[in-house]
Amino acid sequence: MRKSKKTKFSAIDLCCGCGGLSLGLKRAGFKILAAVDNDALSVETYRMNHRNTRVVEDDIRSIDPEVLMKDLNLNRGGLDLLAGCPPCQGFSTLRTFNGNRHVDEAMNDLIFEFVRFARVFLPKALMIENVPALLRDDRLRKIRRELEGLDYRCNADIFDAAKYAIPQRRLRTIFFAFKGDCPAFGPPARRHSTVAEAIRGLPSPEASEDPMHNYQTRRSERVKTLISLVPKNGGSRKDLPDEYRLECHKRFKGFHDVYGRMSWSKPAPTITGGCINPSKGRFLHPEENRSITLREAALLQGFPRSYAFTMKKGRHPVAQLIGNAFPPEFAERHAKSIYRHLEKYT
Repeated sequence: MRKSKKTKFSAIDLCCGCGGLSLGLKRAGFKILAAVDNDALSVETYRMNHRNTRVVEDDIRSIDPEVLMKDLNLNRGGLDLLAGCPPCQGFSTLRTFNGNRHVDEAMNDLIFEFVRFARVFLPKALMIENVPALLRDDRLRKIRRELEGLDYRCNADIFDAAKYAIPQRRLRTIFFAFKGDCPAFGPPARRHSTVAEAIRGLPSPEASEDPMHNYQTRRSERVKTLISLVPKNGGSRKDLPDEYRLECHKRFKGFHDVYGRMSWSKPAPTITGGCINPSKGRFLHPEENRSITLREAALLQGFPRSYAFTMKKGRHPVAQLIGNAFPPEFAERHAKSIYRHLEKYT
């Protein structure tokens, strides 16, 4: 795992998930004083990789920030960065289209917990990551008004992770708030990373001892044949013989990435919680007749090969952890901008 730079500033990670944001913050130079999440699998994975960080396993709505601030021996204004990735499923237009989530569900309001914590901690800076739809949501406008009332200056925009050296296309809203002038967002990388750079060096799953890479999957013979017929290195279900095209696909022209292969020379599509299921998107290996593995998905998210995930609940919950994560280098590049800005005030 890449070493972090020398620590000068402190941070708290709210809704920490499996730790992608924390890893990026550490690499940028922040010391993570505490991380908060109420999902047991996320917390277990987080603790496996961030052993020196205090983890509060609780519903963020049940936590008294005054008590936490006292437990961390902080005074108001003493925290440098309050950061986090509140659950985004309710903001997602895809989830809403499918009818599985509603934009007014209570989970969406967890984003207001950042304001509640900010009122108590008065951190020097805030950073929030979420799906693009957040930028147009009334909740973000309300958060901006409340933070501006606390003398923060705010900025938000949508960025593609592929422009930040992450080997996948992933649009996300990044929100900054700062006591004083708001810093610029992190600059893009000079070049894109590709699927080949991320996963081509891995051994075949059968030759690996990594449980994230070598595990049993069950597919019908028809699906196995269908996968084998998808052209290598970027092929699509549109290229399949008519008799292997599913009836639902014939009737519906959207979701062309379903049963598609990744291309070695391009970034991957957005890694989601369905990333190990070929029926959920373009998640077939560029050459081998299989879906990408959990380890490959984690690498495409930018996690180091040594990053551990608990497998005790099976592979699909782990895929969800990976798909929900903030890619560490994406986080690092924006956090470095905050770090440099903080240095101007010390």
